[in-house]
Amino acid sequence: MTGTAETLAKILVPILVVCTLLVIWQVGVWVSGVPQYILPGPIAIAGALFKDWGTLSPALWVTTKITLMSLGLALLGGVGIAVALVQSKWIEIAFYPITVILQVTPIVAIAPLILIYSPSTQVALLICAFLVAFFPILSNMVQGLKSVDHNLLNLFDLYGASRWQTLLYLKLPASLPYFMTGLRIGGGLALIAAVVAEFAAGSAGAGSGLAFRLLEAQFRLNIPRLFAALFLLSCLGVVIFAITSFISWLALHRWHESSLKREN
Repeated sequence: MTGTAETLAKILVPILVVCTLLVIWQVGVWVSGVPQYILPGPIAIAGALFKDWGTLSPALWVTTKITLMSLGLALLGGVGIAVALVQSKWIEIAFYPITVILQVTPIVAIAPLILIYSPSTQVALLICAFLVAFFPILSNMVQGLKSVDHNLLNLFDLYGASRWQTLLYLKLPASLPYFMTGLRIGGGLALIAAVVAEFAAGSAGAGSGLAFRLLEAQFRLNIPRLFAALFLLSCLGVVIFAITSFISWLALHRWHESSLKREN
C-alpha cells in the first residue's frame, strides 16, 4: 500500500465506521419506536443542533475560551515550575508534594471554596480547569528533564557548560517528547475540568458554557438538545486532541523514534 493510499485509509475507515454506527442507531430508533424524550436519533439531534445553534454556539465559545486559557496557563506554570524543581533538589523536596496534593484532591471537593474566594464565576472556572490540567504537564516535564542521558550530561560538564546552557541546549530538547505527552493529556483534562467545574458552580445565564446547556436541556426534558450539546463537547475534545497531536508531530517527526516512520 502506498503512502497516499494508507493515509486515505486511515481517514476514510474511521469515518465509514462512524457513519455505519449512526445509520444503525437511526434505524434502531425507527424500528423500536423509542420516543425522542428517551433516545433521539441522529436526525433529531442534527435538527436540534441546527434549530438551537443560536443558543449552543455562544455556550460553545465560553467553554472553548475557558479550556484554552486554562491550558495556556497550565503550560506556562507547568513548564516554569518543572524547570525550577529540577534546577534545585531542595525546591523539589519542598514544593513537589504540594503539587501532588492539589492533583489528588478531587476538583469537585474544592470547587465550592474556589467559588467563594474568586472574584467571579468565570475566574473560578478558569482556576478549576487550570488545576486539573497543570499536574500532567508538570509531572511529564519533570520526568523529561530528569531523563536526560547521563553521558551527555557528563559531556556538557566536560566542556564547561553552565547550568543554564545545559538546560537550554540539552535538557529542554531532550524533555520535548515528555512535554508533548503532557500537552495532549492536559488538553483533554482542561476540557473535562471546565465542564465539571461548571456543573459544580451551577452557573447560569447568557455567559454560561455547554455544561449549563446540558443541565438545562435535562431539566426541560429536551433530550435532542442535550445530545446536541454533548456532540459539540465531543467535537471540541476531538479538535483539541487533533491540534495537540499535530503540534507534537511537528516537533518530533524529524528526529524522535515515536514519530519516525519505520521502513520495514
